[in-house]
Amino acid sequence: MKKITAPLFFALASSVLSYAAFADTGNNSALIKQGEYVARTGDCMACHTVGNAKPYSGGLGIKSPFGIIYSTNISPDPKFGIGNYTEQQFADAVRKGVRKDGSYLYPAMPYPSYAKMTDQDIHALYVYFMHGVQPAAEQPKQTDLSFPFNQRWGIMFWDKLFTRDGAFTPTANRSDEINRGAYLVQAAGHCGSCHTPRAISMQEKAYDDGSDQFLAGTELNGWNVPSLRAGGDGSKGIDGWSVQEIVDYLQTGRNQHAAVGGEMTAVIQHSTSHMTDADVKAIAEYLKTLPQKYSANESKSFSEDARTKTENQLTQATDLTAGQRVYLDNCAACHFVTGKGASGVFPPLAGNALASAENPTGLVSIILNGSRLPTTPKAPTQLAMPDFGWRLTDAQVADLATFIRSGWGNSQAAVSASEVKKIRAQLRAPDVTSKPMDLDGVKHYSAQKPQ
Repeated sequence: MKKITAPLFFALASSVLSYAAFADTGNNSALIKQGEYVARTGDCMACHTVGNAKPYSGGLGIKSPFGIIYSTNISPDPKFGIGNYTEQQFADAVRKGVRKDGSYLYPAMPYPSYAKMTDQDIHALYVYFMHGVQPAAEQPKQTDLSFPFNQRWGIMFWDKLFTRDGAFTPTANRSDEINRGAYLVQAAGHCGSCHTPRAISMQEKAYDDGSDQFLAGTELNGWNVPSLRAGGDGSKGIDGWSVQEIVDYLQTGRNQHAAVGGEMTAVIQHSTSHMTDADVKAIAEYLKTLPQKYSANESKSFSEDARTKTENQLTQATDLTAGQRVYLDNCAACHFVTGKGASGVFPPLAGNALASAENPTGLVSIILNGSRLPTTPKAPTQLAMPDFGWRLTDAQVADLATFIRSGWGNSQAAVSASEVKKIRAQLRAPDVTSKPMDLDGVKHYSAQKPQ
């Protein structure tokens, strides 16, 4: 993204911005650069920019249980954006979810986490948005929820019950590195927004590591969202990853255990891959301090005997189930009969968090629509899994998903063709009347019948 310093006439056009404030900060390139970095740690780009639209012009549709909430224009345009916000008004919007006109933002905006951001980071962020971002004179689609959720004043009571004021406080017995990681995770990074389970009233059950619920994993729009508590002693999930493997994943979207998919792709694309090595390592070190607990009947690791049994059956190619046949025809070239994939290239399916999730929506979605790894500074090659929705029927996808969810020691229930049909309709995914297209990062298929 191109960096600019706002010219003097723009400051004068924004009546609320004083000349003194502009003279003090408008030409401070170091402060603008610092604010740009804070915006990266806060992942502002992912939610407030759609595709190739102007940066921060808003319009991203965010699914919620109450309907679709569209992100706002946060460029410094004085009419459609935040160009007329004072720094205090900006801080109130970021930390308290209160707009300039006094109305309340929906908590799809993670202000309960941003409330912990320091004054220094908020100031740098304000200077960046006012003087380092190009104004976008565009009105994004407006949020229009049904009654009673369209009554924004009601959020005031939700805020009083479930949010807390006050910046992040370092823990005395932790190193500076771990405290820095905790700040990035709890405050700017707002990792709990997706990875912490929510109560019936939709607040996060914990906003810091004082509770075992913090970052304990949950479900989002049918997708499994794994626990980020990496301090366990097992090999299931992220608690089996080393600090370096967590760093690799955050910087590149891949490691020997997994490849990114779903909403996390944008987080890595726009946020964590742009962080300094020191900050990403601080996050990893902090996550390794969070203990992972297992229930009495929950296995920590996958049986090597079960892995071998599936591998042998696929290798011999005898007495195959319908799902195993689909797998050999479509998946084995990349993920192999071992289910281990190729480290840093094709993710393993044995013990895969998406494959092992109780809800099959994420796995079925990947099979139907494919997936694309982000291009990052440390992994510029954009690897992609093709979509198979155009060539596999609902029954075939169900058979395949059932096998993956039960093979190599995975132990989840079978998937039905009716479940696949429902997921396909919800995603508007390709079907056997569609033609495949080259993956372009936006649209993966053409809904045209083959000639």
